[in-house]
Amino acid sequence: MRSYRPFLLQLSTATVLVVMGLPTILLAEEPIPIQQILEEPRIYHLRQVTLQGTVRDVQPLDPYKLPNDTACYGAYLFKLEDDTGVMAVAVLGICGRPLIRDPEIEDGQRVEVSATIQAPSHGGYYLSFQGLKVVTEQEGFVQAVATRILPVLE
Repeated sequence: MRSYRPFLLQLSTATVLVVMGLPTILLAEEPIPIQQILEEPRIYHLRQVTLQGTVRDVQPLDPYKLPNDTACYGAYLFKLEDDTGVMAVAVLGICGRPLIRDPEIEDGQRVEVSATIQAPSHGGYYLSFQGLKVVTEQEGFVQAVATRILPVLE
């Protein structure tokens, strides 16, 4: 009688390897050119995207308050520049506990940024040098709010 045990062991090993590698494949998203977002900001509003480029003008922010009066610390702004354009990026602070945190990036560094795009005319808030600001209809402000920043190793 023929044993199926070696075959089943190989099949289960292959299945485990595929399942373990699947999240990496699903999370690997090609960077979107900045100009593409700036040309059609409404399409990208509140979408999670991947951007890649060079960090410019890193600006740490003073602590700011949310509408519920909770203080947030360690936020900063920077510009991300790729071959097609430049986009403002905000890194939100840690809220509710005083914490001094320097920006995790520096001018000239190449990075990959996972971010949520905030497009104009959709209301809500954006982070500025004066803290959290309400977006008005007249503002043509497109901002990426970073959820993850990784160095690009070339």
